Amino acid sequence: MNKKTGVFGVLCFGISLFGFAQEQKVDSTKVEQLDEVVVSDSRFALKRENSGKTVIKISQKEIERNQGRTLTELINTKSGIEINGSRSVAGQNISSFIRGGNNRQVLVLVDGVQLNDPSLVNNEFDLRLMDLNTIESIEIIKGAASTLYGNAAATAVISITTKKASKDKISGNFLSVVGTNQTQDDLNYNGASFINNVSVNGTLNKLTYLASFGNQFVDGLSAAASETPEKDPFSRYNTNVKLGYKFSDNIAFTAYASLDKFKTDIDGFPPPTFAFADTDDEFISQQKRVGIAPKFTYKNGSFQVNAAYTKIDRETISAFGSVNEADSYVVDAFNKYNFNDKFYTIVGLNYGDYKSVFTDDESFTNTDPYLNVVYVSEFGLNVNAGGRMNNHSEYGSHFVYNFNPSYSISLGKGYAKAFGSYATSFIAPNLSQLFGFFGPNPDLEPEENVTIEGGIEYNTKKNLRLSVVYFNRNEENTIIFGSTYENATTDATVHGIEIEAQIDLIDDLSISTNYTFIEVKDGIRLRIPKHKANASIGYAICESTFASLNYQFVGERTDTNFSTFVNEDLSAYSLIDLYFSHKILKDKVKVFANITNLLNEDYFEILGYTTRGRNVSLGLNLNL
Repeated sequence: MNKKTGVFGVLCFGISLFGFAQEQKVDSTKVEQLDEVVVSDSRFALKRENSGKTVIKISQKEIERNQGRTLTELINTKSGIEINGSRSVAGQNISSFIRGGNNRQVLVLVDGVQLNDPSLVNNEFDLRLMDLNTIESIEIIKGAASTLYGNAAATAVISITTKKASKDKISGNFLSVVGTNQTQDDLNYNGASFINNVSVNGTLNKLTYLASFGNQFVDGLSAAASETPEKDPFSRYNTNVKLGYKFSDNIAFTAYASLDKFKTDIDGFPPPTFAFADTDDEFISQQKRVGIAPKFTYKNGSFQVNAAYTKIDRETISAFGSVNEADSYVVDAFNKYNFNDKFYTIVGLNYGDYKSVFTDDESFTNTDPYLNVVYVSEFGLNVNAGGRMNNHSEYGSHFVYNFNPSYSISLGKGYAKAFGSYATSFIAPNLSQLFGFFGPNPDLEPEENVTIEGGIEYNTKKNLRLSVVYFNRNEENTIIFGSTYENATTDATVHGIEIEAQIDLIDDLSISTNYTFIEVKDGIRLRIPKHKANASIGYAICESTFASLNYQFVGERTDTNFSTFVNEDLSAYSLIDLYFSHKILKDKVKVFANITNLLNEDYFEILGYTTRGRNVSLGLNLNL
């Protein structure tokens, strides 16, 4: 690491004295882009230069530099993504608007298994249930990916990998964060937000184990932005257990179980006025999940099964309250075979059984065989192509496919890459839309999407990665809500541009930025900004100290005024966040601080709902 001089040298010297003598590796922001491996767009570990997509990869280092935040806050800084509700009160409903789509078009994977809630209107997985501190890494592939991942993977797949056991016999991790929770008009700086997580893990010969517990409690704000607000607290508990056993060099087995639960106070529309107001309503959601993942490895390939059972119980306590129960069984069995270092194949069968209780027990199944091939040539041409037969118990068979070529050329120690994609997707109506409590329609037709995209990427090993992507998605039979759920009579088209750049100006100073333009042709989609930009500057001040400055711009959007039920335009806004961390005792202890919405910007994320003002949090992370 280069020596720092002047004010930074003095600062580092003072901090090091405060934190005791240290011997640490350099905490650098620098990333060797050419060595980066991506998986989600092909399900093979390929160098980024051989991938036909611009896969977003969030590493463990980036997650550690966002401790104290939520999963949705972190994802919301990436191109093409708007996680609406992540800036509001804790417990606010989350909407994943990716490339102009909505929740039902985004598929979430955890450790390779599809997660969703058949009782929810959009069949999505509720991201509020996840604890960021249990996650090892995240990959996000944007665009249609139904060939590899099935129903609902129309605008994005968010693939989450949870933490693995340490190679030590026993290892422990403890995290504690305390912070404020205040609006722009009430900067009292009282402690009202608390996050704790503890994990014990290790390896005993052929056995690996991990057990963790986390909780979050947030108080102090009202969901409704009113003159006389009442507090709407949020609490969440996460318990995870994971065991692995390696029988031999060829056979391994993993089993896991988790219990995730949150409770939040919400505001609603009390009779007789039915006007949006502070109420004593509550929402409770609980997820129980167990799974297994046996894997057999052989010469040039592997056979693996990812299987999980999930049970979800939800209750809304309000004037329009409801109780929901849902069960899902998912099994994904697949065989990977590498003919050589140029030709990769995956053949699989994905089965899902989904049940939910409404007036009666309702269910459907998917049984989907699929095939995908990847070709990596010596002369720069790469091809990713495949097909899947969606066999739905209610809607019959639908074939989806993708064709994703790319071509890269070497430029010294870097490369330039051009890529394109044509892919289709299939989204079956959810059980709630067909049979639920509010506006069900058993005659709904499935939605079908076609996505075309193309782009270029330039990457040097030392200091620059730049990509530009254009996408165009056509939706047929889009499911909309009027007095009931119904299929739109006209097709919808969404197109846009995503630009990403990462620049390492000097040693230990990195700048990353992205810009997204999204336009919906012939229609309006609520809460989706036409223009959005993010920028981050990270600097390793010295070997043990890191600081970052983050900026986000969200352009004008349209939302519905719940008092008049008339659409209104929401003004653009900008947010600035600061982060600072310092490690002591040879990386055993880290202290960190966050300041969000530094300039105390006053804005609406969702019309009529509270957004957070300037807030401060302090954290301590111990690795034992």
